[in-house]
Amino acid sequence: MPEASGSGVVIDGKELLVLTTYHLLRDATKIYVRLDRDRGSYADIHAADPRSDLAVLRLLDEKLRPLKEIKFGDASAARKGQIVATVANPYAPGFRDGSPSASWGIISNFRERAAEGPVEEDKQRALYLLATLLQTDAPLNRGSSGGALINLKGEMIGLTTSRAAVAGGETAGGLAVPIDANFKRIIGRLREGAEVEYGFLGVRWRPNAVRGQGLWLEHVVAGSPADKAGLRIGDCLLSINGVPVKDESELLLTIAMLPPGSEARVVVRDRAQPINVTLAKHYVPGKAIVSKKVPDVRGLRVDYASVLCTQSEFGIQGPFQRREVVQGVYVREVQPGSRAAAAKLQVNDIITHVNDQKVDNPGDFYRAAARVSSNSPLEFMLISFDWGRSYRSTKVVIP
Repeated sequence: MPEASGSGVVIDGKELLVLTTYHLLRDATKIYVRLDRDRGSYADIHAADPRSDLAVLRLLDEKLRPLKEIKFGDASAARKGQIVATVANPYAPGFRDGSPSASWGIISNFRERAAEGPVEEDKQRALYLLATLLQTDAPLNRGSSGGALINLKGEMIGLTTSRAAVAGGETAGGLAVPIDANFKRIIGRLREGAEVEYGFLGVRWRPNAVRGQGLWLEHVVAGSPADKAGLRIGDCLLSINGVPVKDESELLLTIAMLPPGSEARVVVRDRAQPINVTLAKHYVPGKAIVSKKVPDVRGLRVDYASVLCTQSEFGIQGPFQRREVVQGVYVREVQPGSRAAAAKLQVNDIITHVNDQKVDNPGDFYRAAARVSSNSPLEFMLISFDWGRSYRSTKVVIP
């Protein structure tokens, strides 16, 4: 028997991709996927995202191709009282014969929260803490994480999770990650093997506000998207892209589900016109796993500078303890032995210009670098920080 077990669903039969939950794989050193008819394969983690608690595996035995894929439905069209079925492998019976167990019940509620898990990173704005989950009275015990919640058309409208059991004791019902437009975007990124990125606005709000009356801002981060767009302390946010901001969870979830670089249309009380904000990127604690990386530029990769700013929310010591977003992009990776390493570039350096062209986001950086021949030197303007106390501006040339 395995040391730990769970469930999963095939989402790409040709590429042999299986969707499951991240918490099942957190400490895994070897993964085996058991299929029906005495079939199975070891698997690698194709991509995993701790904030959504989702992961995609790639089976290694190509002789299994093609597998039958599950069909996605739309959880946003579901209704309370709707009959649903669950198919999962509680207590690992599928390890013996590959046959999952089925159960049925109804959808009990929407926008439910899971309890905090035992790992510290679970407590940091994970999506299951922001009222995203479906609730069903169908029994979902340990080992049911990664199973399918299916409507009467045979479509998957939720990925089951036993987080209610993880938080303490078995329960009569269970929870599921909804298969809606927001989570389909996340699953799409994981299917590509890419990192899931979350939007960053750059505000803090007054605590204990009356629900349903908007959120009053008590702080706007300097240099953040909110600051650049003109949001100010004392503003009351009423809606974002048409979604009413009733409480902090609504705000956090709505912004999180928008990718960096996208535009948020913010309605503010007593403002004649909505404010359009181009979002940056929020830091995600925990270990994200990707198999498809952005191509490097002479041995370095960059990211939004807002990531460094938001790290301080999670107790990570870094160069931006002053809580501001500096213009430019930050160096997130320098490959050993590369031309970037030889030029003494370091992780957390901020690049503000490429060959005298100002860069505000990774797209700007990679486009500017692509215009330079690989045989020509690249010239960067850098800001190097000393743990937020001082900085120095330098010019670096990579031959």
